[in-house]
Amino acid sequence: MTLAPSLSGDLARDPFADLKLQPPDALLSLIKAYRLDPRPTKIDLGVGVYRDGRGATPVFHAVKAAEAELLAAQDTKAYLGPEGDLGFLDHLSELVLGEGVDTSDLVGMQTPGGTGALRLAAEMAAMARPGTRIWLGTPTWPNHPQIFEQAGLTLQTYRHFDPATGAVDFEAIREALHRAQPGDLVLLHGCCHNPTGADFTAVQWKQVNALVLERRLIPLIDLAYQGLGLGLDEDAAGPRALFAAADNALIAYSCDKNFGLYRERTGALFARARWHADTVRSTLHFLARCAWSMPPDHGAAAVRLILQSPELSRLWRAELTAMRERLAAMRAAVAAALPALEPVRGQHGLFSLLPLTPHQVEALRRDAGVYMAGSGRINVAGLNEANLSDFIAALSAVGL
Repeated sequence: MTLAPSLSGDLARDPFADLKLQPPDALLSLIKAYRLDPRPTKIDLGVGVYRDGRGATPVFHAVKAAEAELLAAQDTKAYLGPEGDLGFLDHLSELVLGEGVDTSDLVGMQTPGGTGALRLAAEMAAMARPGTRIWLGTPTWPNHPQIFEQAGLTLQTYRHFDPATGAVDFEAIREALHRAQPGDLVLLHGCCHNPTGADFTAVQWKQVNALVLERRLIPLIDLAYQGLGLGLDEDAAGPRALFAAADNALIAYSCDKNFGLYRERTGALFARARWHADTVRSTLHFLARCAWSMPPDHGAAAVRLILQSPELSRLWRAELTAMRERLAAMRAAVAAALPALEPVRGQHGLFSLLPLTPHQVEALRRDAGVYMAGSGRINVAGLNEANLSDFIAALSAVGL
């Protein structure tokens, strides 16, 4: 039996007395509500994982083959070292930045997922210059501002998305970049924007890149969905051009979605530092050592085997293409069924932000068992031929 402190001195010695109860994570609450819903026709559009036409999140056949090779050949579980799997980083850097990229001032660190990469980048920026400003388009992944604020960065926000057009608000983006000061960080979604699906066009990428370079800003590119938008090279074209031209740039990368390695937490941070690569490398080693010491191995080893094997790489690319084509087909079906959702057709990746009020979202959940984030963000991969008509009918019933 635990007794609560009764004296003021005891309270002063209680190390957790001043902690505040944190609000529950909205997505976790949504997952729980969905699981408790007994209706067989319920539809889960909230959780941000890929699902196939049967509603399953499968393991890639290429990953299974790589894991079988690991099981047969891996002869140690010793630590990798602070950088992680060097072969993984070498092959991944080519996938992200293109073949033949100059690696003389490139620093790579394997991280626990893309989230670990973002946090590592943010902590290095805060260590270099306490209170560094980071420009963040809204809406964005809800974890972005939490990561950056907890690391000690100062947030500056601007509007990324125009709900009236379902596309980026490019004038707002240009205006924000003109206000940013040299040395400020700017967070850019590499492709498949979360939560809106609204990406820069190739022309817009060129203009953004020119402004970032002109204003001497530090791009932090969150590239979490390469290959799920237009294609592996197409999705990376804008970030590649910016990374190649900038003196200082950061890319936080996730293998969770395009390799299906969600629970393996497989990611990387790549840093371009024209004049300070050794200092950046040593700083990242120090920060990683304080956070997770050594990175996990299994997911990165599987990715390395896939990327270094022509046969496994072809298999993985084919599976990724099938995912991308299914997402595009679902987007086209939604747009064709409801004229108000035509912008969904031209968006990319897992997510779209529907023009719904919180009241409509609640009505969808209550009356039709359609679960989505309160913002109206849906995971397009949660739709399939079996539930699409029910989804469209539910949207029509709430007045969309």
